[in-house]
Amino acid sequence: MADASSFRPATVLVVDDDADIRDLIVGQLRQENYRLLAAANLAELRQTLRDEDVDLIVLDLNLPDGDGLSLCRELRADGSDVQIIMVTARGSAIDRVLGLELGADDYLTKPFEPRELLVRIRNLLRRARTGPAPRPATAMRYAHIGPWRVDLVQRRLVAPDDRLVMLSSAEFRLLSRFIDEPNVVLDRETLLPERRATAAFDRSIDLQISRLRHKLAGLPGGEDLILTVRGEGYVLACTVDHS
Repeated sequence: MADASSFRPATVLVVDDDADIRDLIVGQLRQENYRLLAAANLAELRQTLRDEDVDLIVLDLNLPDGDGLSLCRELRADGSDVQIIMVTARGSAIDRVLGLELGADDYLTKPFEPRELLVRIRNLLRRARTGPAPRPATAMRYAHIGPWRVDLVQRRLVAPDDRLVMLSSAEFRLLSRFIDEPNVVLDRETLLPERRATAAFDRSIDLQISRLRHKLAGLPGGEDLILTVRGEGYVLACTVDHS
């Protein structure tokens, strides 16, 4: 029997200190039959999350009582899997990638096309509702790649001496896709399914892979785990065992 939650409207929380922008985004989303909430600052956002079951946050980075990036880091550290789209006037690649590295699921720069926000929200909510492909029943907690163990529960790398290396949400999602299909070349559309329409031009995937490679290179034998196949994509060039 289907879970009752699959039939309820998704709850979207719009967080922006500019009332006009906040109301504009809420107005644009009404046509989608979402349950809509709004907050003007981090204090209101935190209170809403305590009181409500929120599926997705449209989060402005610059808020009067704090930084959206810090809030994103805080939510992920607490284990929250709420979907987050960062919306900000900042447009540099550094800001965009930093947001993704700290756990945002997507990123839009103001001004943006309203239809683009709607598409990205639909894609993220669809991904959250369907969830990742189920792992085999025999799958265990750890995936072994090269010298590393990947803790699939705590979402981190574990060295042979049990030293821990934390992974951002974006890094873990990326590595999980590679683990599910080792020794298979994965193109950008496969690695970024939520942004399939623009993945061919999205440079953030290159930066995410670069940061992931840097962490894997922390042990001898880890530097060549993820290889670039020119013109095709990327491949996890090793076998994967579970324990």
